Amino acid sequence: MHTRPGIPSSLEAFIRAMPKVELHVHLEGSIRPEILLELAARNGVRLPARSVEELREWYTFKSFDHFVEVYLAAAGCIKTPDDVERITLDFLAGQAEQNVLHTEVTYTASTQRMQSGIPLDDQLAAINRARDAARREHGVTMSLTIDYPRHLDPDEFVGVAEWASDNMSRGVTALGLGGPEVGYPPELFRRAFEVAREAGLPSVPHAGETVGPESIRGALRYLNAVRIGHGVRCLEDPELVAELRERQLPLEVCPTSNVCLGVAPSFSEHTLPRLVDAGLYVTLNSDDPPMFGTTLTDEYLKASSAFGFGAPEVEDMVMKAAQATLLGEEEKKDLVSRVERGFADLSESGSQS
Repeated sequence: MHTRPGIPSSLEAFIRAMPKVELHVHLEGSIRPEILLELAARNGVRLPARSVEELREWYTFKSFDHFVEVYLAAAGCIKTPDDVERITLDFLAGQAEQNVLHTEVTYTASTQRMQSGIPLDDQLAAINRARDAARREHGVTMSLTIDYPRHLDPDEFVGVAEWASDNMSRGVTALGLGGPEVGYPPELFRRAFEVAREAGLPSVPHAGETVGPESIRGALRYLNAVRIGHGVRCLEDPELVAELRERQLPLEVCPTSNVCLGVAPSFSEHTLPRLVDAGLYVTLNSDDPPMFGTTLTDEYLKASSAFGFGAPEVEDMVMKAAQATLLGEEEKKDLVSRVERGFADLSESGSQS
């Protein structure tokens, strides 16, 4: 096995084998080039590359505009409920390969409805078929955060929030908010999150990525966020850091994504260790893994290499992710037990550093 620089082989083996939980990953941003090529051929969509090798090169992150281009092209290859099921099945198989026991997946159903006309209910039914199959075949589980792009109509988002709230018994566990932060502060979307809160659907918006602490404060004040997608720029405001630390409000940190999108200059200069040292509730995530050339496993490996995290620190972040899921009480208890058993088994086998 190739060992990453700065990581003992035993720690690398531990990270690869350990149970994992992921809270921040976009389904449409997780379509592998192989699957995208398959969907494009099936649906007669022309892509700027014709082979898997060319697609992998095209997928390689070059700029934010390029990222948007790839993301929209990937979403544009989804034309039917069967396509939605296909990408979900492939995604969950990939999670199972990494021993990701549970994933809270962000999905932008409104974009697919606009692009391909697939009704929201049909999209959810397709995802749930894949979700059930993955549980049977791989033993992994998944729930959905239904998000909405900030640059679209806030009034339409209210309808999406109502639909998401009506489907809490069908795997929807949160309402999210994505898209460009600049020019679209959280308060614009207050009504949609009020609808969700009245129904008991938790709020997990993106904030504090490309806009600073005011975005996080807005998400807390106006959207009643129970977790923050990214949140890394909280460090610019000591009072906000103190509030987040006191509340132990989970941050869904995605280091490679932050580097690619210019939020951090490099992985080694990412604020992850400062967030941890500040006593904040930090979880590690992959965001849009094939588009950023990463996986959840890679995020743990790179963090361990760059910042000297050992098995205890890595295990702590996994346990924090498990405890921060928005599953029902019994489901969460079962997940936490499965994760604890996984680590106990690794400890007994001596697979740790």
